[in-house]
Amino acid sequence: MKIGELAERSGIAASAIRYYEQQGLLPKASRSANGYRVYSEASLERLHLIQIGQNLGFSLDTIRGVLSLEGMAYQDSLMQNLDARLEEIERMMATLSSQRETLLDTKRKLKESGLQGICSEINNSVKVTMSR
Repeated sequence: MKIGELAERSGIAASAIRYYEQQGLLPKASRSANGYRVYSEASLERLHLIQIGQNLGFSLDTIRGVLSLEGMAYQDSLMQNLDARLEEIERMMATLSSQRETLLDTKRKLKESGLQGICSEINNSVKVTMSR
């Protein structure tokens, strides 16, 4: 299939497909007699894998590294990267949860004492911290 058809079937712009090919994420397409790029069904599957990886938050470098492997090395690397991404998400969720609690506490204090009260409280906390 030509690049236009591949772009349509994958939902990825032709320019992105050429970029992935240039970056080694997608094997170089063969060329027809008239010079058009010709892609196989395997290229479509590869683009779907790239899309899945990006949607899960993996960098193109990580995706390239996994796609360059075969057999058990591919499976092991894929599982290791999935575990690492899950740990990263857990850390991000913990940080967001902490920030949420701080925001809720700040909102509660603002409702109770007004803006002047919270500013004074924050100012006193800063002075105590700086004097230590």
